[in-house]
Amino acid sequence: MTDTIAPAQKSGIRISGAFHRLLAFSGLIALVVVFSLASPNFMQTQNILAILQATSVNGVLAIAATLVIITSGIDLSVGTLMTFCAVITGVILTYLSLPLPFGVLGAILAGTASGLVSGLVIAKLKVPPFIATLGMMLILKGLSLVISGTRPIYFNDTPGFTQISQGSLIGALIPALPIPNGVLILFGVALIAAFVLGKTALGRYTFALGSNEEAVRLSGVNVDRWKIAVYATAGSICGVAGLLIASRLNSAQPALGQGYELDAIAAVVIGGTSLSGGRGTVLGTLIGALIISVLANGLRILSVAQEWQTVVTGTIIILAVYADILRRRTL
Repeated sequence: MTDTIAPAQKSGIRISGAFHRLLAFSGLIALVVVFSLASPNFMQTQNILAILQATSVNGVLAIAATLVIITSGIDLSVGTLMTFCAVITGVILTYLSLPLPFGVLGAILAGTASGLVSGLVIAKLKVPPFIATLGMMLILKGLSLVISGTRPIYFNDTPGFTQISQGSLIGALIPALPIPNGVLILFGVALIAAFVLGKTALGRYTFALGSNEEAVRLSGVNVDRWKIAVYATAGSICGVAGLLIASRLNSAQPALGQGYELDAIAAVVIGGTSLSGGRGTVLGTLIGALIISVLANGLRILSVAQEWQTVVTGTIIILAVYADILRRRTL
């Protein structure tokens, strides 16, 4: 997954961004070493698989958030959008008893439609992304509760649904490597997103919007269309996350989702994507998502209280943002 930087940026920033990712990766290795020494349970196979499984959901959401943040926007609705897509899947597969492919397609289309609405509100009505996606977060939370009747929707009568996240294609071939399918989906989404950012017009305009939106507009580009496309693409990725969380829990929990956006944004920031826009990579986001999962898992194994886990995560986010500020001062 190659680094992609807006053309207007200097080569010195390229080195700085690579150094930030190297620093994040070094931090990840350090966390693994510390927790491994602190507890023999940390490196057990089941625990490593649990970390990867947790990363698959947050990682996919973080990739969606990465696309939006590179445009210098923000999306606070990714968590509740994930839940909404899971509920839509439940309606299609459980209430309507349609085949599994319809549920998968429904989740992705629901995510795309919701992202499209957010993009339209931001691009056409000129509502700030923070407010627009905050409103969408509340709307989607309410719709999830209304559609489900405030009750979980279970997938017990849908054969193969749990295999989406919990099954292991690799484990079937190599029993010694029972890597969950959810992790494979995460890396598949990451590869596609990296290709889009690095090799397509959507990717080029995503970075250009974050670097200098007005310059892009003055060059004759339909800025609104590309901005809407970014939010719709991010929404479709959230649909994949909805499938993963529903498959993992074997249910669509309508009250779940709020708070996931914080972990997703944290992963993006820790991975080196600039909140000011115009710079970021999928690889950095994956590293950030792994750091969040390893940190939460390790502190839990060491019996650190939940409130202190939150304090530690918040501190790391502040340090990551400060590192980005220092990097931007070299512009």
